[in-house]
Amino acid sequence: MERIILMIIKRIFIAPYWLYLICKYGNTEKYSEEERYRVLSNIVKKVNRAGNVKIISDGEENLPKENGYVLFPNHQGLFDALVLLETNKQPITFVMKKEIENQWFIKKIIKLLQAQIIDRDDIRQSMGVINTMTKEVKEGRNYVIFAEGTRSRKGNELLDFKGGSFKSAVNAKCPIIPVAIMDSYKVFDSKSIKKATVRMAYLKPIYPEEYNKMKTTEIACIVKERIGEYISCLLYTSDAADD
Repeated sequence: MERIILMIIKRIFIAPYWLYLICKYGNTEKYSEEERYRVLSNIVKKVNRAGNVKIISDGEENLPKENGYVLFPNHQGLFDALVLLETNKQPITFVMKKEIENQWFIKKIIKLLQAQIIDRDDIRQSMGVINTMTKEVKEGRNYVIFAEGTRSRKGNELLDFKGGSFKSAVNAKCPIIPVAIMDSYKVFDSKSIKKATVRMAYLKPIYPEEYNKMKTTEIACIVKERIGEYISCLLYTSDAADD
């Protein structure tokens, strides 16, 4: 909460203009996805700087040159989305849980990004979202799915990745990109406003020819394993440097 207050205070005079831009570029008929995404990404970068957060990213070369893929990051909290919006130059959008869609500001972001809202308690609605995503990914849209289903509350430890989260990617026969995010939870969970550093990496894609004979639960395990190995390596390197 302290860092959110810092972000607001440091950008209090320009924040109304940013809100105006977010509302303005929510007009999906007038502005292209690239235009809308560029505006939001630029705002996010400035917000992150105002919050005294440094993002160290790696692996951008692993992102496919052609659009139409799904990113599967581990989930540590709200700041994860800001990490992805700052570091990914290609337009991305999100699958968001139904519980947050009624927040006024989030509604504006959902409209601008044309994000998908999923109700995990409604099987028919969930299947509709999966079908819509499959169609849109085939058409070249890039999605972000937090396959753990909820944020981990154990720091950099991972929760189990749910196999059902991978159905749309498998149906679309698109590249699956594991994304490792480390220390993102510290940004808003910590009461400190001192400089925070978040590490993230786009790992090597898993292509359809690699997963086409796998069950979605097997894909989920592989993605979790690759992310876990990367984070463990970073933690080991960091501990060794401290010694």
